[in-house]
Amino acid sequence: MVRGVRSLVKAVVVAGLTLGAAGTAFATPGAPAAPGVIQADPGIWLAPAFPGETAMGPRQAKGIFIWSHGRSVTSEDSDAPSPPYLRALHEAGWDVLRYNRLRSADTLQNSSRVLARLTGELKGKGYRKVVLAGQSFGAFISLITAGSSDDVDGVVGTAPAAYGSFTEAFGTWKNNADRFYPLLQNVRRARVMLFFFHGDDFDPGGRGEKAKAILGGRGLDNLVIDQPPYLVGHGAAGTGLFVRRFGGCIARFAERALTGTDPACDEAWGEAPSAQLAVQALPGASAVSDLPTEARPYFGKWYGFYVNGRETVLSVESVQNGKVVAEYVLGPGVSRDQKSERVRRLGRIEGKDLVFDESGRNALRYSIRADGRLAAVWSDHDSDARLEATMRRLD
Repeated sequence: MVRGVRSLVKAVVVAGLTLGAAGTAFATPGAPAAPGVIQADPGIWLAPAFPGETAMGPRQAKGIFIWSHGRSVTSEDSDAPSPPYLRALHEAGWDVLRYNRLRSADTLQNSSRVLARLTGELKGKGYRKVVLAGQSFGAFISLITAGSSDDVDGVVGTAPAAYGSFTEAFGTWKNNADRFYPLLQNVRRARVMLFFFHGDDFDPGGRGEKAKAILGGRGLDNLVIDQPPYLVGHGAAGTGLFVRRFGGCIARFAERALTGTDPACDEAWGEAPSAQLAVQALPGASAVSDLPTEARPYFGKWYGFYVNGRETVLSVESVQNGKVVAEYVLGPGVSRDQKSERVRRLGRIEGKDLVFDESGRNALRYSIRADGRLAAVWSDHDSDARLEATMRRLD
């Protein structure tokens, strides 16, 4: 066990992460063996959110952003990946860590106590701002810490919960509201950003408006995002779509209170195709009247996006030798290695659906909805993975 940031700095260099001055490296025998680990307490440790990324240190970083994972009954959430939105903080000039806890050590009282100690030490080390973020149980921990320490400058909580879901823990489920509000009452000085999602089985409902009233009544800078469109379920903050719509806003809020001159928090991403999705007419394009009757409703260009944060365009332009010919375009993902893709697909009408399932390729299935939009399903040919999108006409 290593106590205190002063000791940590002397003891650990972790995949480029240094809590000392930017560019300074420290290493001594006996440092933790696992790369990226800064032991804070038995069963609790800090680690880089993205191993391999070099930390800037307190002199150069805007501050330090510490994300806390949730808590599961049967597995260790410390093994869960860092949510992609944390990369927006790193790219905005923050050092980004994750606060890992084993279930054996992870209680609201213990985990918030250790986090409060670390927060004070990091602030004392020179970080201008310390912002705590958390998912579910981690959001509760972050808020409790902000209620016990003046060193916390901001809190970002997504789907806050610590007392089980409606289906598995109805007896305590309502405490996710009843014991949540006092945490907001106790926040000392931090500005608070909260996200509540539609279809979250851990959410008793109504917490958005009550949270706004409590935080506003206390005069704390706050931003409450309640039931944002297209983002569904307890884990919605871990999706690429969440990054697209809120990553930039979270980075701005971490740095300062937002004003009326700031861009809208719910970004305009997804309202119109990005430049990478431009579609050219295919050779031999048909007029809609040239298509078989059953294929005509699909003629033209359609646009939508998947929950992983990738846009998609389908351009249906002709039928050749009995096959529907289309150009399928997939926009870049939130990860750097997910490049934009475009490919010509050959499909068929199956019942009323348009289906592309050529050998060796991922399957695409489209159906016309009652409102005239297109329901799209992408299926991986090697697994059960699937993504859904609702698409609209571009012409």
